[in-house]
Amino acid sequence: MAMIGWRELLILLVIVLLIFGTKRLTSGMRELGKGIREFKKGVQEPDAESPPPQLRNDGREDAAAAEQDRQRDASRQDS
Repeated sequence: MAMIGWRELLILLVIVLLIFGTKRLTSGMRELGKGIREFKKGVQEPDAESPPPQLRNDGREDAAAAEQDRQRDASRQDS
């Protein structure tokens, strides 16, 4: 498998500059940088829209505890 050397990379860069131009290339790189920055920020910060689940006194999450309570009540009614 052939390795790409610095000469090939330089030729590729010149071709890309000729096709897209420096203005479009720099604006594209700027947008790519902004996207990466936003992604890192989103990964590092907790999601403000979804609060952590509320715990009951016994330590179970509300949704799971409510489902277990419903199942227990249904089994009592069947008996």
